[in-house]
Amino acid sequence: MKQYTLEFNTLNLKVKKSPLIIRFIMFLLAFSFFTFPLLGVIFSVANGAGMQIGYFLAIGLFGVVGFYLLRVSLWNTYGEETIDFLSNKIIYEANYGWFKDAKKEIELIHPQYSHKSVGYEEDNEAVLIITCENAEIETAVKMPLAQIEELILILQNSKMSVGLETVVL
Repeated sequence: MKQYTLEFNTLNLKVKKSPLIIRFIMFLLAFSFFTFPLLGVIFSVANGAGMQIGYFLAIGLFGVVGFYLLRVSLWNTYGEETIDFLSNKIIYEANYGWFKDAKKEIELIHPQYSHKSVGYEEDNEAVLIITCENAEIETAVKMPLAQIEELILILQNSKMSVGLETVVL
């Protein structure tokens, strides 16, 4: 299964979904980290213990951990990266399904395409790296090394590498 699509001047990289049981457990944990501290505070106050500063610290700490788990769960379910090649700049954005990261822009001046191996050596997976002058974009989507090398060849041979009209695949 190809994890990338290149249409006009937009490159989409999709995350390979993790197994359903893993995603279910991650969402369940994220939900638990949000709800259990709130329920504990509600039951404690209802039983007459009153409000304490520790409740707010616990809700805050567990909320941060729950948000991180939610973000990882969403990335493993809906994760996608979009790279737009415009005439004078590249715009990178990570999409988590329910929300998006801030856009990163770099000037399109003599782009160089490469890859960096990630994970275990026997997995043969890598991420795409786009370098322009003094700025760099490193994608987070892990893809098989053969797909990354194929994508790099397409990007180098397309007119995107000089910032003109792009190739439709």
